[in-house]
Amino acid sequence: MFNSILVVCTGNICRSPIGERLLRQALPGKRVDSAGVGALVGHSADNSAIAVSEKYSLSLEGHQGQQFTGTLGRQYDLILVMEKHHIEQVTKIAPEARGKTLLFGHWLNNKEIPDPYRQSMEAFEFVYQLLDQSAAAWSQKLGG
Repeated sequence: MFNSILVVCTGNICRSPIGERLLRQALPGKRVDSAGVGALVGHSADNSAIAVSEKYSLSLEGHQGQQFTGTLGRQYDLILVMEKHHIEQVTKIAPEARGKTLLFGHWLNNKEIPDPYRQSMEAFEFVYQLLDQSAAAWSQKLGG
């Protein structure tokens, strides 16, 4: 089954760290990490992402951005991305990962989760809610 999940967005400082931590919380028996297709390597999570997460008692402490690579992709059973174009980017980097790459919002009618980077706190709040709903749906499907 799916024992390891990699959550992927663009910079790996906003959406994927939140998605990663939500899934870790919901699926404690599974390995969950995150990466970016254009990662800000070594950067901590975005301050707005940290603030909105803390509002819901979710810690992004210790997060460091990492780049998605083929080697990294091969280490996970399931890769969850935020937008349809991330599927193309993941596939370009690691063609063999295509069959195990789905949208994080797959169970919300394949909803794409927009990038809130450098936008208002309202945008981060909206994205957090989408991530939370999606993580809950994945948790239910994966037996969390």
